Amino acid sequence: MKPFVPEHIAGLIPYPPGKPLEELEREYGIRDSIKLASNENPLGPSPRALEAIRSTLGRLHRYPDGSGYYLRKRLSEKLDLPFEGIVLGNGSNEIIELAIRAFLVPGDEVIMPAPSFLVYKLAVQTMGGKGVAVPLKDFTIDLEATLRAVTPRTKIIFINNPNNPTGTVVRKEPWDRFLRALPPEMLVVLDEAYIEFARDPDIPRGFDYIKPRGGAHVLVLRTFSKAYGLAGLRIGYGVMDPGIADYLHRVRQPFNTGTLAQAAALAALDDEAFLLRTRETVWDGLRYLYEEVGRLGLETLPTQANFFLIRVPVDAKRLYEALLGRGVIIRAMNAYGLDRYIRVNAGIPEENRRFVEALAETLKDLQPAT
Repeated sequence: MKPFVPEHIAGLIPYPPGKPLEELEREYGIRDSIKLASNENPLGPSPRALEAIRSTLGRLHRYPDGSGYYLRKRLSEKLDLPFEGIVLGNGSNEIIELAIRAFLVPGDEVIMPAPSFLVYKLAVQTMGGKGVAVPLKDFTIDLEATLRAVTPRTKIIFINNPNNPTGTVVRKEPWDRFLRALPPEMLVVLDEAYIEFARDPDIPRGFDYIKPRGGAHVLVLRTFSKAYGLAGLRIGYGVMDPGIADYLHRVRQPFNTGTLAQAAALAALDDEAFLLRTRETVWDGLRYLYEEVGRLGLETLPTQANFFLIRVPVDAKRLYEALLGRGVIIRAMNAYGLDRYIRVNAGIPEENRRFVEALAETLKDLQPAT
């Protein structure tokens, strides 16, 4: 007899993980493949983080610091924000789950853009909540439509800025209006996983909105996975009013971030030279990719992240599979309802050139001659 499974759990569709790089190479009989699919740092981890990891290995027989004291203290100093308002997570993903676990009861509504980060919907459904998807407008989060979607059952609103997978952003003036129009009991989770790559000065920065200004409370998500190159260690954090942070601490696991992750993040946080080199590599890569993809006659979306969307003349999954055969891994956007779009993150120059060459050759093979 099968154990009883609640309907909202039985109906979950798991997040689609990619196969390990080594397994893809084995299946396709390829070597030296390049991966531009997961918006990772093309330079690898911060060198200071690697040094910190090596110096910490001898302490792995001890449990991690359950409070994340030293990392939170440094974040507080660097960001000029209250220590008590910082919560560490096993990636910023975990902060999403903690917020939902702390404030949601079954039947509550959570508003999110569509398409956007798939984990929002999964986390809400796990708690028996109702995800309310608000379609993008011109590939950008529609704040006015989001306001219209608010009901008495709405508890949380997710805003991904820059938005994944589109790379588009909301700007300060409409953002300020949006927050003022929301009731004070509303929690807005502002996901800034890619904010380090944004160059537009008119983009709101979440840390300026931690204290309520007559509207909703804001919880800001940040990660060390992207700009700092620590995706494999799973370390991120949320910044919020200390009163909100208190409830997240009540529902999180005691040792939710590991010793190596904390040490690496603490070192990477002050590796300004690496962060600058990462940004320059990404921005140079994006300039090159936009120019070369444009020469192929393909449409692209402007981005404020380290990735961008390309509209392709064939089914995206079909193109993804064909590029795999050439040792180039990108992300097909079919799961986001964008069957004619692929997402590509900027790599190092050799990877960018190889992608452009493979894309041109693959499209020539897939499209019938006219």
